[in-house]
Amino acid sequence: MLVIVKNVTTIELRNSVVRELKSIKKYLRQTYNEIIMDLVTQAKAANHLKEDKQYDEFLHTIHQLKMKELWDNEEDDAWENA
Repeated sequence: MLVIVKNVTTIELRNSVVRELKSIKKYLRQTYNEIIMDLVTQAKAANHLKEDKQYDEFLHTIHQLKMKELWDNEEDDAWENA
C-alpha cells in the first residue's frame, strides 16, 4: 500500500543537530517532526511568558509614577510638618 503525504518538505540538518534531536526524544519512535513541534510549542510559550512579564513591568512602572504623583505633593508635606 502506497501512502501519499501532502504538505511535506525536506530540510537539511547537520549531523550534530540530528544527534541533539535524538538526545531529547521523549520516546523511542518519536519523529523529528514531533520533536521540532514540541520545541516550537515551548518557544512560543516562552515568548508568551516574556510578553506577559514585559506587560507586568510596564504596569508596575506606570503604577509607581501614579503613586509618586499622588503621594509626593505639598498638601501631604504640610500635614507632616503640622
